[in-house]
Amino acid sequence: MAAHAIETRALSRRFGETRAVDAIDLEVRRGEIFGVLGPNVAGKTTLVRMLATLLRPSGGSALVLGHDIEREAREVRRKISLTGQFASVDEDLTGYENLVLLARLAGLKGHEAKDRASGLLGAFDLADAAGRQAKDFSGGMRRKLDIAASLIRRPELLFLDEPTTGLDPRSRNQVWDIVRGLAASGTTILLTTQYLEEADQLAGEIAVVDHGRIIARGTSAELKAKVGGGVLQISLAGKDRREEASQLLSGMLSGEVRAGGNGVSLSVDVSDPDAGLAALSALSAAGIALSGYSLSQPSLDEVFFALTGRPPEPEDGLETAPAPEAAS
Repeated sequence: MAAHAIETRALSRRFGETRAVDAIDLEVRRGEIFGVLGPNVAGKTTLVRMLATLLRPSGGSALVLGHDIEREAREVRRKISLTGQFASVDEDLTGYENLVLLARLAGLKGHEAKDRASGLLGAFDLADAAGRQAKDFSGGMRRKLDIAASLIRRPELLFLDEPTTGLDPRSRNQVWDIVRGLAASGTTILLTTQYLEEADQLAGEIAVVDHGRIIARGTSAELKAKVGGGVLQISLAGKDRREEASQLLSGMLSGEVRAGGNGVSLSVDVSDPDAGLAALSALSAAGIALSGYSLSQPSLDEVFFALTGRPPEPEDGLETAPAPEAAS
């Protein structure tokens, strides 16, 4: 058995003059949730499509579960499943009919297909909706049905491409619980996302991708440490001394002091916690009253900005696949 579920060397894909994936080296251990984090059109979906044998690389190589994605594509497909950005279910069929159909296409016999469909509907809390047409499902229910469909054959490796895009917070949390359960059962998961909280919550290790390249890699804590220090946030008891407080913080700390829109909030990056505590003491000594303060680690949003020079994309963006003629 290969030590890694995924190994790539200089894996690349071009569409004309555009390098969608640019010489990516990647290793994903078996049994982990690995996050690929990046903005819209960073190359995440193109990377997944190559690893899932849906798109031929322009250069480099990759092994998935020990099999070459070009020479042994059939073996790769037998061991993986993919849940893409868009729903793959038939809207005119019921939830149960969708899963039975996919189970039969996967080679299960009649009673086996029905048992597998019923079991998945129960596991994903969809049993009560089994007889409803998929078009009547909520967004969260459709996403759960999508993931259930990917598990008809219990894959060794599951690709989840933007699995919670467009879902409400409750549905997103439900999908997160499902993903954690799959990983606990031994399935390796490669998760692409542009939701920073999602990568933070689920992935043991994260690769940050921008313009087709991996620009950073590590655990959430390691990526946050790259930014250095943390963020001091204060709320003043009143607006009258905000300018004085801002000048005091600017004189003691090297980061730019940022003012909140409510007139009483200030925040500033700090190089180390001791510097932040010293600034709080100075504010107290100057008689500047605070209604609250916090000294926290940088968020993944701040990490992303530090690494790429721009904030994350809005959550409703999707990385669109190239036109068929471009992907040939």
